[in-house]
Amino acid sequence: MRIVAIINQKGGVGKTTTTANLCHAIAQSGYKVTAIDLDPQGHLAVSLGVTELNYGGIDDAMLKNKTVDQQLVPVRDNLKLINSGNKLKDIERLTAQQHTSRGVLLKEALQSGLDDQDFVFIDCPPSSGLLVANALIAADEILIPMSSDFLALQGLSHLMGTIKRFEQALQIKYKTLLVMSRYSPDRRISSQVLDVLLTHFPEQILATVIRETALLAECPSFGKTILEYSPKSRSARDFRSLAVDFLEGKVMHGNK
Repeated sequence: MRIVAIINQKGGVGKTTTTANLCHAIAQSGYKVTAIDLDPQGHLAVSLGVTELNYGGIDDAMLKNKTVDQQLVPVRDNLKLINSGNKLKDIERLTAQQHTSRGVLLKEALQSGLDDQDFVFIDCPPSSGLLVANALIAADEILIPMSSDFLALQGLSHLMGTIKRFEQALQIKYKTLLVMSRYSPDRRISSQVLDVLLTHFPEQILATVIRETALLAECPSFGKTILEYSPKSRSARDFRSLAVDFLEGKVMHGNK
């Protein structure tokens, strides 16, 4: 089982869009996938059509009120969701005095109940707080969605510093990949940002860019992924291609 944290401390870069659509594309390829909504806003669940408030969440699994397998909601063939839960925001505010092992709550929750899954993807909140720390401690791999603007580049520098500190503290080396999301081929800034990323992160950017379209913004309001909402669209092709890249480790080279 591969545990992948989808993370970027900057908001608006396409984390939840990437999580929902990539997970569905990988599930359609025949792999068993669990998507965890670790953002108290709960946007991943909405994107996958889960709006009922009576579903349990990852919050209760982290607080040991329930086991993680009790919180699984089947949402598509081969794809299960673990909702955020309304107590997740309280976990973010836990202090060391309140819970001495507060950083490993997610890792401990995931140690049983998901053995039959091929992938677990964790959709992280746009922050650098306790929930993101839990995701980094639980994960083996990191996927960073990047929008093509220079503010995103500045945020990435901070994020890579955070990742490096966790690698040193945990004495591990994450497999870290980037995905270009919200990419606009007709904007010069997009190719400029991509060039900078290729210079600093060679062999780490997945080969397919996710081009920005109105369709991707519309999907969540219908509780559908792009593969259902517009299966023949350019965006659906992008995500199917991205899933192949992720599964096969296809990355960009210097000439794009």
